[in-house]
Amino acid sequence: MAARRPSKTIDSPPRSFAELGVPGPLVGALDRAGITSPFPIQTATLPDSLAGRDVLGRGRTGSGKTYAFAIPLLARLLATRPARRPGRPRSLILAPTRELATQIEATIAPLAAAVSLRTLTVFGGVGARPQVSALRAGVDILIACPGRLADHVSTGEAVLDAVEITVLDEADHMADLGFLPVVKRLLDRTPAGSQRLLFSATLDAGIDVLVRRYLSNPVTHSVDSAQSPVAAMTHHVLRVRHDDRLPVLIDLAAAPGRTLVFTRTKRGAKKLTSQLVASGVSAVELHGNLAQNVRTRNLAAFSTGDARTLVATDIAARGIHVDDVALVIHADPPAEHKAYLHRSGRTARAGASGTVVTLMTEDQVNDVRDLTRQAGINPTVTPLRPGDALLAELAPGERLFTTPPALRPAVSTGGSTGGGSGRGGSGRGGSSRGGTVRAGSDRGGSADGVAGAGGSARGGTKRRRSPHNGSEPTRAASDSAGSGRPARVPTASTGSAAAFSAGSRVGSRGRR
Repeated sequence: MAARRPSKTIDSPPRSFAELGVPGPLVGALDRAGITSPFPIQTATLPDSLAGRDVLGRGRTGSGKTYAFAIPLLARLLATRPARRPGRPRSLILAPTRELATQIEATIAPLAAAVSLRTLTVFGGVGARPQVSALRAGVDILIACPGRLADHVSTGEAVLDAVEITVLDEADHMADLGFLPVVKRLLDRTPAGSQRLLFSATLDAGIDVLVRRYLSNPVTHSVDSAQSPVAAMTHHVLRVRHDDRLPVLIDLAAAPGRTLVFTRTKRGAKKLTSQLVASGVSAVELHGNLAQNVRTRNLAAFSTGDARTLVATDIAARGIHVDDVALVIHADPPAEHKAYLHRSGRTARAGASGTVVTLMTEDQVNDVRDLTRQAGINPTVTPLRPGDALLAELAPGERLFTTPPALRPAVSTGGSTGGGSGRGGSGRGGSSRGGTVRAGSDRGGSADGVAGAGGSARGGTKRRRSPHNGSEPTRAASDSAGSGRPARVPTASTGSAAAFSAGSRVGSRGRR
């Protein structure tokens, strides 16, 4: 196999999709989707990928890589258009996680439908029979996680000998997750002369194995480094006591806008979600211990705003795009710098701004210092206690909680609780400076379809509209109301902070 071509770093002025060679029907479909100007990774790679060359694309998370490979894939399928054959997809996109596969499909499906091409996602955690039926009906674009696709290949339900173009998305993450052996077995079953595109945030030794074996004389395009700073992203490290971590998290998560909180373990994500929900913060969880339908429902709730806080493991650190994530919080600092960069990349996407906060206790100082140095980040480090004015600067706006107003105690001046309203299940209000609690609605139950730690997805108390916008209390709050027990709204002295600290130590047009 020929040597890799020299890397190209493109700094040319923006061009239109038509000027880059995108076929007219796709230009029209992109325009109808509100996508009119290519991002740098698209400007760099499209001339080569549309010409049929193998491409190795490196770009920071949120740089627009999905359209960079979706457009040439669709263009190639449009140019040939053979009849669909049962079990023989015409193109293949491999992704490391179910969420990323679903998100890729959501990006491609409208464009594919506009040019009469059929898509299908295949991953584990759901029934195989509907996937088999769809494969037998014939598909043009198969978006798959390696494990489940390998199962279908082994049973003969999927045959990859008709694949014209293969895409590996987040290839470095697939290597990190140990997928390389199964990825190699799948690629071995695709035609040797077919086009292959590989996109990744980093290009390391694991990726080189795939490049040398499967890409023919690839052109490498790097629009930035994985460690390139994002100008619109600010990084803060808050040096806190163990017992202060939960009150600080509650204060930040109760601010307006979407907040994504990362923990190291699945147990830690579940525990923290329960604590936030019990404190009146509209939160859902995302981790590998959840059934796929719950993972999908919780991510959808976060995307639509029915839940404003998502507590997740690193399952959400790569590839997941949700518009307007204002704040990323590392409740547990990650183990290595690549994870820090990818977690942080969930904010400040597609030209937006964002804030990244890492909570650091005394025993984590050296680890966090090494982590940020390796990530090429120079954060602002601040010793901080609950109620500090900096919290309102990092996450501006009224703090809103979903606890019924009749059950909310007045907050102390040192606390971080408040009250108010918002969309169903996601109300936020109040002030981080303390004072009296603003009233909200006492509509019963959590937002329909949101399965977080607060209980079932449907509440049961009678709905009563307040003068303010309606928010829905969590199930925990509703249960408290029904039993006459007061709902807990922690202040700076809440004792459950120590429990969380101990638990963590144990264990609108978005570019995709």
